[in-house]
Amino acid sequence: MTVQASPDFLKNQLSLQPQQPQQFQHQTVLLDEAIDALSIQGVRAGGVYVDGTFGRGGHSRKILEHLGPSGRLIAFDKDMQAIANAQEIADSRFEIVHDSFASMGRALAARGITQIDGVLLDLGISSPQVDDATRGFSFRFDGPLDMRMDTTRGMSAAEWLAVETEQNIEKVIREYGEERFAFQIAKAIVARRAIEPISTTRQLAKIVESVVKISEKGRDPSTRSFQAVRIFINQELEDLEIGLERAFSFLAPQGRMVVISFHSLEDRIAKRFMASKVHKPQPDRRLPIRAADLPQAEMALISKIRPSQEQIRANPRARSAIMRVAAKVSTEELA
Repeated sequence: MTVQASPDFLKNQLSLQPQQPQQFQHQTVLLDEAIDALSIQGVRAGGVYVDGTFGRGGHSRKILEHLGPSGRLIAFDKDMQAIANAQEIADSRFEIVHDSFASMGRALAARGITQIDGVLLDLGISSPQVDDATRGFSFRFDGPLDMRMDTTRGMSAAEWLAVETEQNIEKVIREYGEERFAFQIAKAIVARRAIEPISTTRQLAKIVESVVKISEKGRDPSTRSFQAVRIFINQELEDLEIGLERAFSFLAPQGRMVVISFHSLEDRIAKRFMASKVHKPQPDRRLPIRAADLPQAEMALISKIRPSQEQIRANPRARSAIMRVAAKVSTEELA
């Protein structure tokens, strides 16, 4: 259910959550590039925008700097710490929704919004989430094997690994992690859980390391498996597919869609979605069909941007980022 985070809700929920130390810092990747891509200027500065992944608010705060007095920004996030951080923004033009951006259709309709001028999706997880051992996202720190972005609902990674079949564990690790040792890892997980519960990140990492003897240079053997389980637990790819469709349906003519991905599977989905709106299947040229009646492109590709070397040196986690930008084609352009 889509809900607006109220102060009482936050107080009750955050009392149950481990608090994030101040040392966990987040550097927003492609910040200026993303804001430029949204093209918030002129009459569009008074429009409605969606930040589908608030995170620590870097993009949202920058969007608000460009919005006019009548502009509006609706942000989404599953993470309770992100919701808490959003409460620090005292701006009547801003609203945070505690839910996945896949729910934006319901959330926008509930607010009487029928069109948006731009949407930004900054996918993946943030540095504070990775660096906080209590969240269970990283094999670098020993902590509870949770991996949920929203710790108030759903099944944790430990709970899932305790009950899932070996075949499904293998499928998740192979398809979401693109891990060639998925069969052996799944088999080892099932064998270990028969002896003891797999409840910590270190336990899972050791299981993977005992099987994966060959790893890529500079990549820990556990990287792909942790990534796969996290993506599955949070339904990240499913949310992305739904979110892209919902966002497109609300985009106004010439409205911008900006997607920043850090994983090949995410980027592939974004790339294919945009391409499907640009390249429409054409009928046989021999048929007597007027040019005006031919299937027309619904989007125009604007750009594909990667971080500069300077940005990567300042924030090594930015090295895999890819930003894709497209605009919805106006009805006038289709005519």
